[in-house]
Amino acid sequence: MKYTFRGGVRLDEHKYTADCETEIITPPDTVSIPMSQHIGAPCVPLVSVGDHVFLGQKIGDVEGGLGCPVHASVSGTVTAIDEKSSPSGARIKNIVISNDKKNELSPDIKPFPKRLTETTDDELISVIREAGVTGMGGASFPTYAKIASAAGKVEQMIINCAECEPYLTSDYRMLLEEPDRLIGGLKVIVSLFPNAEGIIAIEDNKPDAIAFIQEKVKDEPKVRVQVLKTKYPQGSERQLIYACTGRKINSSMLPADAGCIVDNCDTVISIYRAVCESTPLMRRVVTVTGDAVKKPRNLIVRTGTLYSELLEYAEGFKDGVDPEKILSGGPMMGIALTSLDVPVTKISSALLCM
Repeated sequence: MKYTFRGGVRLDEHKYTADCETEIITPPDTVSIPMSQHIGAPCVPLVSVGDHVFLGQKIGDVEGGLGCPVHASVSGTVTAIDEKSSPSGARIKNIVISNDKKNELSPDIKPFPKRLTETTDDELISVIREAGVTGMGGASFPTYAKIASAAGKVEQMIINCAECEPYLTSDYRMLLEEPDRLIGGLKVIVSLFPNAEGIIAIEDNKPDAIAFIQEKVKDEPKVRVQVLKTKYPQGSERQLIYACTGRKINSSMLPADAGCIVDNCDTVISIYRAVCESTPLMRRVVTVTGDAVKKPRNLIVRTGTLYSELLEYAEGFKDGVDPEKILSGGPMMGIALTSLDVPVTKISSALLCM
């Protein structure tokens, strides 16, 4: 049975990159790390111009209030702390790092000393916060705060793998390429809510991913795959919760009020990396696509890499093409760009050139 919600529209999918395995971009000579990659107060820089920084070093954090830290995505030297435009056009403070190409790992990154069954909830939530994990589906809400606020309420932990936005295929590739980290991250979250089940929600336009993940979780008593009807906005949080549980959420409610917590596919993978691999969030899977792009593809990108460098890796625009619209994200929820001199952040899902 395929579950859904009332209303919505069926859109042309344009999933040109569905068969493109993710490729790792060599980190650029310089990265520009925005101090605001989440909902809440921007981070305060913890380093100064001239400082040497290590890969994965915490270089910015929030002094009280809602937010989560940011980390260096390369090792090297801080050459500037300046302001750069975000996709929305807002001017945001950035830490600019000259990459020394050594990838020296921060000495602060150490293996988590306990088994998952031996940790307290506060310890796990602290690890997720310190790793800088934030919602990577677009909302950018700090993940530790979402989990902490839902304590004692959650009956279903839903991984949003619908990817109903046209053109985008990064989450689909993660289902096929990183299933063990996905399921492992789900187990980490479910361990915080003893009475919760894990639901991996996938639209029915991904039959190979559905079959693959169903096989992976067949012996997991607290995890199941929910097959959803393909339409927009199936991946919207309220619509997704209704499709998976039949529970309605009005505008005054939070998902936890309906006994649910929802996280994006890559967010859950990042939780696994944080807790089980001691790796902070400093990379992002980005779909570079659109009929103006010469070689559309899915890329694993260090945060702080400029969109212009993603386009260069995709071999630029087709010969003679001057794109009419360039978006950060998909056509439904993306933001129009006036420049490609914009750094990739934790919530950069796509570069779409039409």
